[in-house]
Amino acid sequence: MEEIRISPDYNWFRSTVPLKKIIVDDDDSKVWSLYDAGPKSIRCPIIFLPPVSGTAEVFFQQVLALTGWGYRVISLQYPVYWDLLEFCDGFRKLLDHLQLDKVHLFGASLGGFLAQKFAEHTHKSPRVHSLILCNSFSDTSIFNQTLTANSFWLMPAFMLKKIVLGNFAKGPVDSKMADAIDFMVDRLESLNQGELASRLTLNCQNSYVEPHKIKDLAVTIMDVFDQSALSHEAKEEMYKLYPNARRAHLKTGGNFPYLCRSAEVNLYIQIHLRQFHGTRYAAINSDMVSAEELEVQKSHLDVSREK
Repeated sequence: MEEIRISPDYNWFRSTVPLKKIIVDDDDSKVWSLYDAGPKSIRCPIIFLPPVSGTAEVFFQQVLALTGWGYRVISLQYPVYWDLLEFCDGFRKLLDHLQLDKVHLFGASLGGFLAQKFAEHTHKSPRVHSLILCNSFSDTSIFNQTLTANSFWLMPAFMLKKIVLGNFAKGPVDSKMADAIDFMVDRLESLNQGELASRLTLNCQNSYVEPHKIKDLAVTIMDVFDQSALSHEAKEEMYKLYPNARRAHLKTGGNFPYLCRSAEVNLYIQIHLRQFHGTRYAAINSDMVSAEELEVQKSHLDVSREK
């Protein structure tokens, strides 16, 4: 099986972390699938949102590592939603169902765009405390597909898969990146026509992020220096949109650094979340944080309050 090639941890993940299925809409065909691991006492966990081709499983290395360090982590897969407002409403209902007031969001590609739109959608009654945006974008027009976005629902699954695969890396890659691509192809094969068509529609229908609504959020922008589906212009646009964001650059990693460069990605996630240690928005159990580190974080908080 492809999964074993990427990491023996994947079988361990599947056998130890249960997959939950949750319905929050009146339409019971809309099912959220998620892995919820780590201490349930944490009320502000980090939630992972996958790219077009991904499922909740693609972040298994983040779930295993971060929960091992004491964090509460949720990795999810969205139901079929055809427009952004519908997605945002469904996601808000999911957070209500899980009794989560505010959360940290890690979004990859489309997942990052959806994370930004959800933060924007809920800015008057904030549900997002911080964002980590991996290989993500802020304006769907970069894909030049806004005119065809409304016809994806008509296309057969094989054609939709071909569109997605066209964005995967071509040419020579190292063995870890090759295994990551194999794994994502396997995940792509598990998605049905409706799931793929709806995600491509969200990815390409005319929309952009309104930064003034989310300017106060702590943001980390994570991207790679080698080949990815994201253009240089799209990356520059993200830097402009979030001038105060922390930047987490990976020398290599392609489209799926969370799979093939998981140690680096997990370290950057820890660095991002560390700023919330000792606050009510910590995603980690306080017992897992040293007293010295808590003192440092509290002193940072006191200084920022005085400014």
